[in-house]
Amino acid sequence: MEIRFSDINDDPYEISNIYESSWKYAYKGIIPQEYLDSIPKGRWAASINKKGMQSLVIDDNGKLIGTAGICRSRWERFHDCGEIVSIYLLPEYIGKGIGSKLLKRCIDELKLQGFNKILLWVLEENTRARGFYEKNAFLCTDEYISDNIGGKSLREIMYILDIK
Repeated sequence: MEIRFSDINDDPYEISNIYESSWKYAYKGIIPQEYLDSIPKGRWAASINKKGMQSLVIDDNGKLIGTAGICRSRWERFHDCGEIVSIYLLPEYIGKGIGSKLLKRCIDELKLQGFNKILLWVLEENTRARGFYEKNAFLCTDEYISDNIGGKSLREIMYILDIK
């Protein structure tokens, strides 16, 4: 198993499938089911190599099983922070310690880029993910953004990690 930056040889539809599968698993009961069921194949394919974003993948003997997106914070107010924009695994790999390895690699890469603080946003109702980030030393802040996904009002809570 190798965690590496995605490259031109990686199929963006295979990476998008990780997002799609993970969303349908992790957000069941949080995001309306009708919305989850309507996510089209390839939904995230065009944004995998978005300018300013770096994508990491987990390659397990030629099969991509996880992905993450990192960058300088997209929020002007937190411009001096690194940001983990996404971190997803295929559902059958969740709970096996693989996500912790991917998270550590994201942190290490952002630290190498000179960031002393890393932020991420997580849906308030996603208690499993919140527990995962808290277990990995991220602290919940008072910062939140309101969102609407599939017609449901949701809040995303900001977590931060100080890596000085």
